[in-house]
Amino acid sequence: MTVIKAENVVKDYGVGGQVVNALRGVNLEFAGGEFSAIAGPSGSGKSTFLHLAGCLDTLTDGSMIIGGCDTANMQRKQLALLRRHSIGFIFQAYNLIPVLSVEENISFPLTLMGVEKKEIKERTAKVLNDVGLDGMQKRRPKEMSGGQQQRVAIARALVKKPALILADEPTANLDSKIGREILELMLALNKSEGTTFVFSTHDQMVMDYARRLVRIRDGQIESDEIKG
Repeated sequence: MTVIKAENVVKDYGVGGQVVNALRGVNLEFAGGEFSAIAGPSGSGKSTFLHLAGCLDTLTDGSMIIGGCDTANMQRKQLALLRRHSIGFIFQAYNLIPVLSVEENISFPLTLMGVEKKEIKERTAKVLNDVGLDGMQKRRPKEMSGGQQQRVAIARALVKKPALILADEPTANLDSKIGREILELMLALNKSEGTTFVFSTHDQMVMDYARRLVRIRDGQIESDEIKG
């Protein structure tokens, strides 16, 4: 099953009175269960692609089909519902809510989705165990290390049971040892749950872990390699 299908995707930004061509006619597909990375230097368009795939931004031209839904033809409310129910996000800055506990940060998306309290408790407990944070439910983000906070972010993304998880530079703020542990965790979850992971990165370690590596430069696909 195709999870992401980008056809002739163009994204332009207006910056200081000038037009910046972030993506220039990108064609790219990702199938269910992939563990893939989009790599390139700063300004190459990799994060822009993830933001479009995650319905966080809108296309200038072309089409972006996510889970069979053509996002170019969807209203803002429809995009929000698609994002809420079908897509998980992991950011380099973690984006945790500081006043909430670990447990509350993870369960927050389920509350927005209207999931029953009993199921919220069960799913939160399971995912806490999956990411190795059992016993840390009541801690707040400021009481945790960077690696632990990123595990919370992964758990928050997974708890919705999304078909797709988009990870934007997930190891950027972690040292190499913790970064490797986080990647091992995501790879294990990819294998056990079948969740599709697509990363944007310029970290060689993430590229090494990815089973497929797409290189992008100046808004265009430079190469697309599936590793043996």
